[in-house]
Amino acid sequence: MIESNLEAEKKYNKWIVVLSVIIPVVVAILFGVKIPNVEPLMFLPPIYATTNALTAVLLVVSFWAIKNKKIKLHENLMKVAIALSVAFLVMYVAYHMTSESTKYGGEGAIRYVYFIILITHILLSIVVIPFVLITYVRAITNNIERHKKIARITFPLWLYVAVTGVIVYIMISPYYVY
Repeated sequence: MIESNLEAEKKYNKWIVVLSVIIPVVVAILFGVKIPNVEPLMFLPPIYATTNALTAVLLVVSFWAIKNKKIKLHENLMKVAIALSVAFLVMYVAYHMTSESTKYGGEGAIRYVYFIILITHILLSIVVIPFVLITYVRAITNNIERHKKIARITFPLWLYVAVTGVIVYIMISPYYVY
């Protein structure tokens, strides 16, 4: 049984590698693409910040659910958290393809705090992609012990990315030009 679970998991490994490389590369490329003559999607930042906040809440509730042996609830919450993360990514790219990047206007020590949070958020948002995919695949292939092992790493990384996404939005929101 365990052997077949590992074989099932291995079938997904190529996709995990491909998606873990392609997603950040495509986002980086699209970040530099500006769609001309399109109304800037200035309404999106508070929506995708809310999406990040909801993802963070779902991750915490999902953690509670699994600790309380509510496996189906945990599974459903994680699927929604993944869907919200994908929705965030689509909105984030759409915003940046139609709008100029907003410059942070804070000064002094808070400026350093902002950039430390922003840089760690961006880097970990790239790092977390394969972790989420591997964790999900281990769950759907019923490799539960291996799933638990990597989930202990994935959970804090993903939660950090979701929470810092909200913090970055809150810190930069006074500088948006509407």
